[in-house]
Amino acid sequence: MTNEQHDVRPFRIEIPQEQLDDLRSRLAGTRWPDELPGVGWSRGVPVGYLKDLAEHWRAGYDWRAHEAELNAHPQFVTAIDGQNIHFLHVRSPEPGATPLVLLHGWPGGVVDFLDVIGPLSDPRSHGGDPADAFHLVIPSLPGFGFSTPLAGPGMNVARMAGLLAQLMARLGYDGYGVQGYDAGAWVGPAMGKQDPDHVIGVHVNALLAFPAGIDGEMDGLTEVEQRRWEAMQNFNDGYLQCNSKRPQTVGYGLHDSPVGQLAWIVEKFKELTDPPEGLPEESVDRDRMLTDVSLYWLTGTATSAAQIYYEEISAAGWIAEPAGKGEVPTGVLVSTHDVTIRRWAERDHDIVHWTELEKGGHFLAMEEPEALVEDVRTFFRTLR
Repeated sequence: MTNEQHDVRPFRIEIPQEQLDDLRSRLAGTRWPDELPGVGWSRGVPVGYLKDLAEHWRAGYDWRAHEAELNAHPQFVTAIDGQNIHFLHVRSPEPGATPLVLLHGWPGGVVDFLDVIGPLSDPRSHGGDPADAFHLVIPSLPGFGFSTPLAGPGMNVARMAGLLAQLMARLGYDGYGVQGYDAGAWVGPAMGKQDPDHVIGVHVNALLAFPAGIDGEMDGLTEVEQRRWEAMQNFNDGYLQCNSKRPQTVGYGLHDSPVGQLAWIVEKFKELTDPPEGLPEESVDRDRMLTDVSLYWLTGTATSAAQIYYEEISAAGWIAEPAGKGEVPTGVLVSTHDVTIRRWAERDHDIVHWTELEKGGHFLAMEEPEALVEDVRTFFRTLR
């Protein structure tokens, strides 16, 4: 074992009780704003809804139970090129299992994947074929959760991908797959481009692909694709503009007010889950959602987690044309909420597998874990 491998250290989440007491005190002392009558969710999270959710967070939600749920899985930290990286490492009981990296997005974290860890790593115990087993590496992206502090400016998608490829090498995996959504659907393909000799395949959901200004690229779009393109253009990107242009300024409010952090994240669960007209807890378990918010609050990562948007949009510019087409076999899973247009995705990636779901939103690992597990299994069966 090399010195670098020795640098992989066991980790447990142990939030000091005074932090939890402080959270409850801040929630109890929230200064609530006024609200225009009759506007519902059209201008943001309604006060009545948020008061109820915040009170449950204060008095009903049990962080220690969910901390124990996370700690039930082996966790580690290491430093690569000056960046601390936290990750879950769940080895399958099946000796021939395929290594697989699971990559979250914003506003998510490692908690997103709790419902798929068992079926992916131990299919034999979950009614599946043991040949479909995976050794799972589930990192907190740099700037998120316990992968802090950021090593400095410039932590963009390409740099994250390079660090995670080094992590897999450090763990001794010669060949591995990647699955990701949202920001993870940026980082995953970038890992394939940077490490094509070791990445056997990339599976993504919530993939974004943009027009590149090429003649004829809008011709013949299906009715579904036209709706997706319209939805892409009309998407409420207020949070995106704030994260990408002024992440430090936005961070002060989110870092100081747990209700501010709660509203900032729960609005995304409301808008991006299926069905969007329902309440977010109709799609994602209420306490699971609060565990996600709690991780942002308790790790103080509202500002650092937003930096990826600054790096990709404000620092580098939002460029539709990628730096070359990916050559690693890619599978795409499209939910009812996704705006992925196949021809643009195929321009950028070597897509060999495409599945369209009739249910599920942006957070598939939490909303429709069975569908995600089945599609990941199906895709990687052809690549082993």
